[in-house]
Amino acid sequence: MSYMIPMSSMMGERRAPGALEGVRVIDLAGAAGNYCGKMFAELGADVILVEPKQGSELRHMPPFVDGEPEQSLPFFANNTSKRSIVLDIETEAARGVLRKLLKTAALLIESERPGRLVELGLGYEDLQRVNPALVVTSITPFGQTGPYAAYPASDLTCQALGGFMSLSGYADGPPVQPGGDQAYAAGNMFAAVASLLAVTHAELTGKGQHVDVSIQECVAMALENAVQFYDLEGTVRRRWGGQQKTTAYGVFECADGYVFLQAAGFGETRHWQNLLAWLKHEEIEGVDRLEGPAWEDRDYFNTDEAKQTLASVVTPFFRSRGKQDLYHEAQRWRVPFAPVNSPREVVESPQLKARDFWAETPGLGRDRVKVPGAPYKLSDTPWSLAGPAPELGADTAEILHELGVSSDEVAELTRQGLA
Repeated sequence: MSYMIPMSSMMGERRAPGALEGVRVIDLAGAAGNYCGKMFAELGADVILVEPKQGSELRHMPPFVDGEPEQSLPFFANNTSKRSIVLDIETEAARGVLRKLLKTAALLIESERPGRLVELGLGYEDLQRVNPALVVTSITPFGQTGPYAAYPASDLTCQALGGFMSLSGYADGPPVQPGGDQAYAAGNMFAAVASLLAVTHAELTGKGQHVDVSIQECVAMALENAVQFYDLEGTVRRRWGGQQKTTAYGVFECADGYVFLQAAGFGETRHWQNLLAWLKHEEIEGVDRLEGPAWEDRDYFNTDEAKQTLASVVTPFFRSRGKQDLYHEAQRWRVPFAPVNSPREVVESPQLKARDFWAETPGLGRDRVKVPGAPYKLSDTPWSLAGPAPELGADTAEILHELGVSSDEVAELTRQGLA
């Protein structure tokens, strides 16, 4: 089954067909789900953002560019390449328009509290009667079932209850929230993968399904290698805050910032000799303190004495050199090493530039805004930024006309405040 969308309805310049060309997605989500829709939009789907009259909650979320309340960075970042329609789904007339729209769609993404859409007559069972092939993806803090299902929660709550915050922070301090809405990001990405599977199944069978995404579960799935550490070493991961987890495994200060050294630790101790060879070549004072029988005992690497000895030797050396200089020297000596890039250095990364990672679009009151592209490349159906985040309701009339709603009916809906 396919949902062909007229090319005239697509924003921006004509582009190569995307992998999801012809798929229509209705985005009824807020902060917890708008990024999921964006991922579909930039793979070629026609993603229609349904907003209340006051606009999506993200439109009102700071920071604002130049302090302008219409220029929300979170809204822009999560809604590029979409179209916007205003529908006040608190009214039956607007819900009727939404049902017409859903007849043409492959996927609905929503993040209302469990039961809310059922109350409005827009629950999964209701929508199956409208479009049996429709996939409904619900992204909520704790999923549709369980004792926490009805609890409201923020990104911070999901990070905490998913276990992520227990790993973030300084070793001698309380848990600290990582930057950005990391729980929402995890929820959006897992939701996109699950939705793609369900849409593919619907294409093959004509039968839609309800994708129930719990952000807490997504966070628990993304605890890096905490579970594997317990399986392999019997250790429970803890907060390190950049300090040495074991000797030569952590963040160190250098002349222009910080670097990450991983010359020891689980499976990496073989690089220790390479680090010693490098330090000897540089004639670093005190390098002889890193040799002797104690350094042949792996358990010794986990002691504070070993960490402090290593730090006393390498810290003056690292502080005398820039991160890029150290990084390239470490490569030459085959020592696992990385510069800790600042945001500017990420933007200016030669690797990201060589892969054309960054994209540009008008928006936020500027002719060109640089935004992240896709971290993958499809050879035949490339990712594409179709345009900036839409103005509130910018495409309402166009979308209603596509549904066969006459100009007079559009005017009447507008007069009634339904659209």
